[in-house]
Amino acid sequence: MAAAGPPEKQQGVMEQLTQPFIDLFNAPRALWGINLAYFLEGMVYFGMLGYLAMHFSDFIFQGLPHPDIEAHHMVMFLTAGITISMFFLGTVADKKGIRKTLLMAFVLLLIGRVLISAAPTVLGLQPDGMWSPLHIVTLLGMVLIVIGYGMYQPAAYAGVKKFTSPKNAAMGFAMLYALMNLGGYLPSFAFLLRDNMGLGITGVYWFYTVVTLVALVMTLLILNPKVEKEAEDQANAEREAMAKEEAAKKKEAGETVEEKVVEKTESNDGFFDKMRNYFLNHPLRDLKFTFFITALIPVQTLFTYNWLILPQYINRAYDGFIGEKFELASNFNPLLIFIFVPVVTALTQKKNIYSMMIIGTFTMAAPAFFLALGTNIWTLGAYLIVMTVGEALWQPRFLQYAAEIAPEGRTGEYMGVAQLPWFLTKMLVPLYSGFMIDKYVPAEGAKDPEGMWLIFGVIAILSSIFLVMGRKWVGNMKVKA
Repeated sequence: MAAAGPPEKQQGVMEQLTQPFIDLFNAPRALWGINLAYFLEGMVYFGMLGYLAMHFSDFIFQGLPHPDIEAHHMVMFLTAGITISMFFLGTVADKKGIRKTLLMAFVLLLIGRVLISAAPTVLGLQPDGMWSPLHIVTLLGMVLIVIGYGMYQPAAYAGVKKFTSPKNAAMGFAMLYALMNLGGYLPSFAFLLRDNMGLGITGVYWFYTVVTLVALVMTLLILNPKVEKEAEDQANAEREAMAKEEAAKKKEAGETVEEKVVEKTESNDGFFDKMRNYFLNHPLRDLKFTFFITALIPVQTLFTYNWLILPQYINRAYDGFIGEKFELASNFNPLLIFIFVPVVTALTQKKNIYSMMIIGTFTMAAPAFFLALGTNIWTLGAYLIVMTVGEALWQPRFLQYAAEIAPEGRTGEYMGVAQLPWFLTKMLVPLYSGFMIDKYVPAEGAKDPEGMWLIFGVIAILSSIFLVMGRKWVGNMKVKA
């Protein structure tokens, strides 16, 4: 009898690991319509973003006294603009529907990327510093991307919530995050287009523009109205079945079953009353939630370094193959995320979210000190791997938390508000990242990359310290099923 114990325990662990994947792959076609396009968008977004500082510094702003600083400000405009755009446009998906919002977003993204790619090629505009025609047209393209992406990501996550049931929601959010990062890994090989085929950065940008068109067509064909309706009905049926099953279990156990009735009423309030109600019910009025998301800002600076610092840092601080083909190392994190996130989520989906935040943020922040010890392939590899494990531990669960605490019909709004720390990070980091790269890892002159990463490590580890300090106050937050 005693010998039968271990096999049963092992079977339980394997079932816990594999069942979420089974549930996800049995998910409706609409979910995969979102996932596949999100995968392509991950490749395009991170691919263009990884080159953006170089595109401005080495091309558009060439000849300026400190092009790195000005270039990082332009990256800030795009990334911070996207986040603040989500803050205001996150509700579009709630009002217009998932499919319509995704299609509108892709149209704006496509037009914006056409402008950026065409400015120095089709239009033949030449570099002439700040506010030159080349700069203005590129900036206009970035504005359209900001608006489009402000609708796109909240709509994608709202779609996952809408098309999944509680049994596969965690894996649904994790897989969306993982697929985006798998797409984000593909730019590792963009040097084949940039260097080997001689297209340069602008040529690679045209390639990404074409991929955006493919994602638009894919969304239009796969996520048609019929598929969207069937997926929503299936998810609702599964939720109702699970709710009845849970009520039956409680009844058998002698527990009181409370039935919640949600009444939808039409509001006839005037504009000022609506604004008053909006602010009274705003997610940021929950001080625990506000502390929780803002405490993550220091560690999220490491995300920002992935496109602001890593490409130029690796290109300038490492000799030989690594420095020349910097895309391979600077885009390695997304591949690891694709591998780690589903497995880590399957093993930890029942763990307390707050505990996962503390463990994950510490694991993510600590390896920044590896790069402070030396500039070589071993410290760089250790940094990328350990940091990614930490990211996999907390980032998808945080996104799930933000979506699931949202009241019915307000998912997009909550997802938008949850991006506020991203906005602050993307505003703050570029204010000093250009200076840091110019001071510690300049294109020419003496370099001290270890000193730069020591400062970055101290900043990132503050998140874990803040979360530990607030554990007794914030740590009892509950996520609604």
